[in-house]
Amino acid sequence: MADRTPSPNGSNALTLARAVAETVRDAGGRALVVGGWCRDHLLGRASKDIDLEVFGLPAERLRSLLEQFDTVQTVGEAFTVFKIGPIDVALPRRESKIARGHRGFEVRGDPDMSFEEAARRRDFTINAIGFDPLTGTWLDPFEGRADLERRLLRAVDRRTFGDDSLRVLRAVQFAARFDLMVEAGTAALCRDIPLDDLPAERIWGEVEKLLLHAPRPSIGFAVALDLLVVDRLFPEMRALVGCEQEPDWHPEGDVWVHTLLVIDNAVGESRDLDRARRLTIMLGAVCHDFGKPATTAFFDGRIRSFNHEEAGVAPTIQLLDRLNVHTIDGFAVRAQVVGLTAHHLKPGMWHKARREVGDGAFRRLAQKVDLELLARLARADCMGRTGDFDCSAMDWFVARARTLGVEHRPPAPLLLGRHLLALGVEPGPRVGAVLKRVYERQLDGDITTLDHAIAAARAILAEPDGSD
Repeated sequence: MADRTPSPNGSNALTLARAVAETVRDAGGRALVVGGWCRDHLLGRASKDIDLEVFGLPAERLRSLLEQFDTVQTVGEAFTVFKIGPIDVALPRRESKIARGHRGFEVRGDPDMSFEEAARRRDFTINAIGFDPLTGTWLDPFEGRADLERRLLRAVDRRTFGDDSLRVLRAVQFAARFDLMVEAGTAALCRDIPLDDLPAERIWGEVEKLLLHAPRPSIGFAVALDLLVVDRLFPEMRALVGCEQEPDWHPEGDVWVHTLLVIDNAVGESRDLDRARRLTIMLGAVCHDFGKPATTAFFDGRIRSFNHEEAGVAPTIQLLDRLNVHTIDGFAVRAQVVGLTAHHLKPGMWHKARREVGDGAFRRLAQKVDLELLARLARADCMGRTGDFDCSAMDWFVARARTLGVEHRPPAPLLLGRHLLALGVEPGPRVGAVLKRVYERQLDGDITTLDHAIAAARAILAEPDGSD
């Protein structure tokens, strides 16, 4: 791989990094850009954040130098990192394994370390590269640039790689994000590292990176299967492997192969959405056929999976429980993913019977799931096959939902509790019962205005007691 030397007219972050490096040099130290920025730059990718590692200066002296540039924020629990603007600045650090788990390290800064010593603690060679912003030279003691050229993901130090089990999941998302193959020895290490010490939030953090940042997340899931991550952490996905499908409808192969194709198609279907909704679509793609292993059987010479939508709800909830996924950025991701799983066939089914599907069906379905997200997932599902299939049903589905104004939520009830109280109804269960009956008629389209709703409520209230 040819070296890429950043232009002097680079980003603001790199300009600031150079200024810090000059100040550090004048004080007798050396500041090097390390980590993801180096990897991304060599791959020709943009990277807005920069990590600087400062050698030869104690922490107190470093902080005083950084205060010349901006307010210095101190972050990190186990190890102090100084943050100024878009740059994180730290001393090289020594790590000693003192307990089981990814947090079981004793960490201390040591400005007298060499770059090679400091880089040895990193996970993969592609992340153990340094760049001197003053001289434009690269430091690469573990041949990370050659591994990037070979598209290879290789452990820096096999003796200590297994000290942090999170590295196994990092291998999965790095392989997908950068289209890398895991080196055989590193893969063998990953298969032997226990993963039962990882908390849900750390597992989810790596899964989220895979779903949001990989052009083809299927690469990561295939690596996860090979590294036995799927077996150990995602049994609901493991059950898809080898689950047969009807070749006429799924010529691509089993449910696992189909799911990976759907996941990749979901990337394009969700790219324009915000983070929470993108994750909803991506998780929906992962989970949508979880019900097939329990329902797949031969009927009349064909492979069928009757009611697999409903059967997929329980394993979907199990996976979301394990990942501790609930609300993200104020959006009900968990509820929506369950809804997508439970109803992902409806856009196609309703299109076939579109003359018989009433507006009320759309309004009621909108109570259970965002219909636009459902159409997007259904399109990814339809396209997640080899062969020539017509996926226009999803365009019809979302167009009709938009015409009714229910593409994102059901209609707001016209009749509210305060309206019934104004009619003299005492607070209590009867209020809820009347509201429900009126709203059901509103969903059917029989009631379209508040006056109609109040008139319907009056009629219900006039009925004999017990008829609510």
